[in-house]
Amino acid sequence: MKVRKKAIVVTVFTLKVLIMMSSSSNVSSAALYLLGDSSVDCGDNTLFYPIFHHNLSLHPCNGSDSSLLPHFLAEKMGFPYTPPFLTQNGTLQGLLNGLNFGSAQATIMNVPTGDHPLQSLNQQLRQVFETFQLLELQLSPENAHHFIKSSVFYLSFGKDDYTNLFLRNSSGIRFKYDGHAFAHVLVNEMVRVMRNLYAANVRKIVCMGILPLGCAPRILWERHNTTDIGVGDATRECVREVNLRVLEYNTMLEERVVELNSELSEAQIVFCDVYQGIMKIIENPTRYGFEEVKMACCGLGPYGGMAGCVDPGLACHDASTHVWWDLYNPTPAVNSLLADSAWFGQPMPNICRPVTVKELATAPILPRLDFIIKI
Repeated sequence: MKVRKKAIVVTVFTLKVLIMMSSSSNVSSAALYLLGDSSVDCGDNTLFYPIFHHNLSLHPCNGSDSSLLPHFLAEKMGFPYTPPFLTQNGTLQGLLNGLNFGSAQATIMNVPTGDHPLQSLNQQLRQVFETFQLLELQLSPENAHHFIKSSVFYLSFGKDDYTNLFLRNSSGIRFKYDGHAFAHVLVNEMVRVMRNLYAANVRKIVCMGILPLGCAPRILWERHNTTDIGVGDATRECVREVNLRVLEYNTMLEERVVELNSELSEAQIVFCDVYQGIMKIIENPTRYGFEEVKMACCGLGPYGGMAGCVDPGLACHDASTHVWWDLYNPTPAVNSLLADSAWFGQPMPNICRPVTVKELATAPILPRLDFIIKI
């Protein structure tokens, strides 16, 4: 009797999945899965984060994960809050709602920091494959593969790799690579992961570039205290050398995304240029409703970059007027604006290419001629 009851429950969930995937609603994607760093996780998905938060703030978000860019996008897709991977218990319902594999300390490279290695892209990828195995066991391989193809996978990495490269007293990685070689290594890893995801039936991917770290409060504070990090731009005081390195990575990554879309027949990969979006705000803040483009809302010392946000109670009165929340992370107001632009293509057009995230989310999973033409 218990076996029959379990079979009925699985059948009901399977039917639900098939209905979601065949739905004619505006968003045809089945779920949203997140992989990334502090741009997708506030520390809830990172073991012992309050103790080992490394270069980041104790509170890297203003509130919770719901203030981050991918969660604004999830809301636009009509999906519920994407729960952290560490909180799921393996139930089918939990898997179908999407998962956040991201970790606030995540890096593309495996960079050890003492006895506590940062959670890497590869570790998150293993968790994704474990989830796929659970889906196959509970849905059947055929239904699981179709569900995976219908879901959107959001990748946002690289910020912490570059902070390790540029900051003093960090991992020492800056002495191992020059700028071009470092970007090449990171991009190759990202491409390898996207290929692995494609081989596991993932078709819809949002691949995020890195924001302009040369304008972030921590980098400005470092420049304020040393001259070995590069020369700043006097107009907005961004550190030009850092931004050029980030731009090199973003450009290289987008070029490889274009190649993957052309090479992999069913791939629908969108590159989102958050660097371009945030620089537009920094260069013309009043147009987008901002006042402060250098100071962190929550931080200590010059630019709020000497120490991160140790207590949200110490934050500025109105975070919506600031571009930066803490050392490297933008405020919810910036994330919301970026999400609107990524989804609708406005008010900052063309930050996601070759199509908007909305067009990706509503695209059918089979090869589509107009998507291929836009590439």
